[in-house]
Amino acid sequence: MNRLTTGWYPGLVRPLLFRLHPEAAHHFSLGVLRMPGAGAFLRRFAPAPAPLELFGLTFRNSIGLAAGFDKNGVAIPAWEALGFGFVEIGTVTARAQPGNPRPRIFRYPAQRALVNRLGFNNDGAEVVAERLRRLRARSRPPSIPIGVNIGKSKVTPLAEAPNDYLFSFRLLQPLADYIALNVSSPNTPGLRSLQEDEALRGLLRTITNENSRSLRPKPILLKIAPDLSDSALLGIVRACEEFALAGIIATNTTLNHSSLAAETAEEGGLSGAPLRVRSTEVIKFLRSRTGLPIIGVGGIFDAASAREKLTAGAQLVQVYTGYVYRGPHLLSDILGEESG
Repeated sequence: MNRLTTGWYPGLVRPLLFRLHPEAAHHFSLGVLRMPGAGAFLRRFAPAPAPLELFGLTFRNSIGLAAGFDKNGVAIPAWEALGFGFVEIGTVTARAQPGNPRPRIFRYPAQRALVNRLGFNNDGAEVVAERLRRLRARSRPPSIPIGVNIGKSKVTPLAEAPNDYLFSFRLLQPLADYIALNVSSPNTPGLRSLQEDEALRGLLRTITNENSRSLRPKPILLKIAPDLSDSALLGIVRACEEFALAGIIATNTTLNHSSLAAETAEEGGLSGAPLRVRSTEVIKFLRSRTGLPIIGVGGIFDAASAREKLTAGAQLVQVYTGYVYRGPHLLSDILGEESG
């Protein structure tokens, strides 16, 4: 049976969701996940635990939810109930911001892809920190690692980026299991220039110095773009090793839209199946140059595409667009199980 096209989610739920505008469908889905009592239903889709340890954390399994799906951390208990091994919320910025004008998410079903130009729409570091604080204070706090992905506020000049990240880091570091520094979204003007050597080292120096002063330092990871040359990737590896980062997340969305028809291609970052090959190439290159842990992201739709990332050198993987198209069966399929 081809579970990409059959089953209750692709056969019934996805067609209904795809009748809605992508952003409306996204918020509707988050609303359903937050409904009282949803956890009991969602747990039926969770695969059996397959724990592993990495950078001092225990992950229930190797599959995480990528940043961008739950930007504000509003549905963390639902992701845990669904069986994710870890969840990365965000991107969170120092200031609350609405993001770019709508429409800003676009589906390409024939290519199993999405294009987004959201622009870090989020509630801001203070609100998200308070939400995480309440979550941690519950009688049953999350039992899986929660990463927080932080980025630069749009209004902050690039020269002031380190202090902008630092504001968010100070609020969110005590409440996160790890912090991911997002310097690779294509939807905030100039952000990707923070991957360049001098700018990157300035940011990493600021954040790692602050982390070292904490009573409980947390793993810090860097999320990078797929549209980088080998020489740029090598420079990033050297900077990450110099500042003793815990790992690299490879990769963010791509600006290469060659897989889409020119007349339908929207501006923004492309994710999904067309990103699969390039993100794997980046992982292979990184693994050939460093022993740092790698989280692989990009074009994971089934066990084969997840295994490809792990074989290339990733220790963990994250899904986003694949989950939009596949739904709750994706995790058990990747882990080699059958679920209802």
